Amino acid sequence: MSNLSYVRTDMLPEQAPPAGQSGIALWLRTNLFSGWVNSVVTVVVLVLLYKVLADILPWFWNGIWVGDSLTECRAIRDERGLESAACFSVIRERWSQLLFGFYPKHLYWRAILALVLLFVAISPILFDRVPRKLFMFTAVYPFLLVFLIWGGSIWGPLMAMAGFGVGYLAYKVIATQNALLGLIAAFILPVIWWIFIAGPLAGAIHSVVPIGWEAVESKFISGFMISVIIGVSGIALSLPLGIVLALGRQSDMFIVRVMCIGFIEFVRGVPLITLLFVAQLLLNYFLPKGTNFDIIVRVMIMVTLFSAAYMAETIRGGLAALPRGQYEAGDSLGLNYWQAQQLIIMPQALKISIPSIVGIFIGLFKDTTLVAFISISDILAFTNLIRANTAWNGIYWELFIFVAFVFWICCFSMSRYSMYLERKLQTDHH
Repeated sequence: MSNLSYVRTDMLPEQAPPAGQSGIALWLRTNLFSGWVNSVVTVVVLVLLYKVLADILPWFWNGIWVGDSLTECRAIRDERGLESAACFSVIRERWSQLLFGFYPKHLYWRAILALVLLFVAISPILFDRVPRKLFMFTAVYPFLLVFLIWGGSIWGPLMAMAGFGVGYLAYKVIATQNALLGLIAAFILPVIWWIFIAGPLAGAIHSVVPIGWEAVESKFISGFMISVIIGVSGIALSLPLGIVLALGRQSDMFIVRVMCIGFIEFVRGVPLITLLFVAQLLLNYFLPKGTNFDIIVRVMIMVTLFSAAYMAETIRGGLAALPRGQYEAGDSLGLNYWQAQQLIIMPQALKISIPSIVGIFIGLFKDTTLVAFISISDILAFTNLIRANTAWNGIYWELFIFVAFVFWICCFSMSRYSMYLERKLQTDHH
């Protein structure tokens, strides 16, 4: 009787997986053809995509980048025997208007420098590997931006910066006696300084020491540049203001809580376009007679307040999501209210709220196009101005696609950074 072995004594060589169990075939069967319903939907969608792309792609691919008018574009199209072709020459000829608006051409370098320095200023906020010393430049940048874009006397931005110094000194002096009065003084005195003192004092100093360069009126600040200025300022200011409002809404002080709730509910119940009309028409009535309050500054204030109200509710949701034990942990460590908020509570609340916060930022940036309704010529308004020219009358899609692409680049970048930040702060590994 022969001895049979049921255990293999040598290993079989490695073989390729069966066809259809790996690679693109497995992916197609799993995601697109997993059942008859999914297969039918896949085929229908592919047919629709083919019909749409069959018309759109040749229009893009045959795009004409030379020509001084729509008529010339069409003549080139007919000469080449093309059925359809995009007239991208309007973008090549008018891109500077779309981006810079009426801003003087010989001063474009100031706007470009302001944009480059913006990335330098926000880098220590966005990335922890950037030297912390750059925070000093981040604090100074808003005033440098005003000087670069608007120009004029350097003493105006310096006096505006001095207002924060006035608030800080007022808090340090008064808070030693009464913390609440110190906070009130730190808010009120800078406002008084900016409204009544900063302007006349800057003018008086400039008359003695005239330092500055060519000034640009606000009516010339337009195009996509105005969207960036309003959007960035609204994003930068609405987050800290939203944190203050969220904490104020949960405060034990009745007056503070009622004021914060009233502000949040009022602003969230009013469309942004209404607040922009208020900024254009009514805000000057609440200021002292003869006060010249720049329209762009008024819009920035209203956009910031509008965004801050939504930001406050988002952050309040993050605070509500934290378990009570986190607050008790701060108490057990002997931390006071502000220390607990800074070290324990607020970092976790902001981490939870990151997707919603970035969503508000993206919405705010896109809503800057509403300034066209109050006679500020943003990039969308310039599409109408360009089409009003007889040379480009009748062109639509090319301009709107360019505008959509510019906004998509900015909003997609914010979205990707949000995802990067979420991954970086992810601590609940499974």
